[in-house]
Amino acid sequence: MAISIVPEQTTSTDTPATLGVTLLTGGQDPHYAFGLAMALHSRGISLDIIGSDEVACPEFCKTMGIRFLNLQGSQRRGAGLGFRVFRLGFYYARLLRYAWDAKPKVFHILWNNRFELFDRTLLLLYYRALGKKIVLTAHNVNAARRDSSDTLLNRLTLRIQYALTDHIFVHTQKMKRELVDDFGVSEGSVTIISYGINNAVPDTSLTARNAKLRLGIGEDEKTILFFGRIGPYKGLDSLFAAFHLLQHHDDKYRLIVAGKLRGDSEEYFEQLRNGISPEVKDGRILLNIEFIPDSEIEIYFKAADILALPYKEIFQSGVLFLAYSFGLPVVATDVGSFKEEMIEGATGFLCRPDDDVDLAKALNRYFASDLYLNLEDRRQEIRTYGHAHHSWDAVAELTQRVYAMLSAGAQS
Repeated sequence: MAISIVPEQTTSTDTPATLGVTLLTGGQDPHYAFGLAMALHSRGISLDIIGSDEVACPEFCKTMGIRFLNLQGSQRRGAGLGFRVFRLGFYYARLLRYAWDAKPKVFHILWNNRFELFDRTLLLLYYRALGKKIVLTAHNVNAARRDSSDTLLNRLTLRIQYALTDHIFVHTQKMKRELVDDFGVSEGSVTIISYGINNAVPDTSLTARNAKLRLGIGEDEKTILFFGRIGPYKGLDSLFAAFHLLQHHDDKYRLIVAGKLRGDSEEYFEQLRNGISPEVKDGRILLNIEFIPDSEIEIYFKAADILALPYKEIFQSGVLFLAYSFGLPVVATDVGSFKEEMIEGATGFLCRPDDDVDLAKALNRYFASDLYLNLEDRRQEIRTYGHAHHSWDAVAELTQRVYAMLSAGAQS
């Protein structure tokens, strides 16, 4: 099945080239910050980027019109509690001082900082008192509900945050409906933007064959990848169960799990590890449970024949679009917006959530399909589809319009 490509139409706006914006990254998600910042810069917007060592990159430091302020520095978790408290307080002091003197009138929050209750309430009130127009990208409308840890205080501070924000970006229609129905946000204050495809991770001339060799995987072995931060809602337990089912019928299957644990997931993962110890010992399951640097990401996505997203609940996942950037198909559960972001049989296959039997059937269906049998030829089609439907230029155009509207209001 060939993929039908419908290029996105973008048009330039009349926003003045002198428009200045502050991007507040929360010191995380460097790939999203990079993609958005470089696309906005290409449209003539000058940027102050508030970040950390994790977000810093050479392009930010050498590009005229971008000022990178590393107010957070290292976010190393191994430091003692006292030092971490001091580090957090010092960061907030520097952030408050920056906001007091900052020239940009638009503050765009990509992620909150670690002290979310403060960020959602008093920090936003401070920004508003300084006359700033506040834009928020809500990657998760209510992550605590997804993680089964929701509380009255969490919902209250989220409601305050959304009420104090001038405009909110979300990635799906379902997320917009939740903002409107559950938090009383007006529809006109919410814009749906696509999740920009990853353009920050290196993509070299490394071939799929050589990537498999580097990981000790045979060229003819059917390789499944699970990539990203590990938590209960990601459904890794379902994937392990599905892999056991596949192994009964075909010993050519291999599974790679690469990514770091979420802070509250150690016990969850240790229980899973105990159940897969035989497969880990004989090399059928490869575990790399740590942060994967950008320089190594392509090895995993090129060694894999399929990415598995067995999530139990989510709105959208940036890992899906990272896979598309490498031309890698996906088997995903039918949650969030995955159905809208995939073409069955062309970019991947869907299955029921929290159902290891159906997940195994979907993986088996993929490895019997033309998509797998002609994967090397189909990779470019998937890359083209991803870039056509999730271009950063389209994201930046919609974002720029909101900035211009809010800036005009601030000046009137």
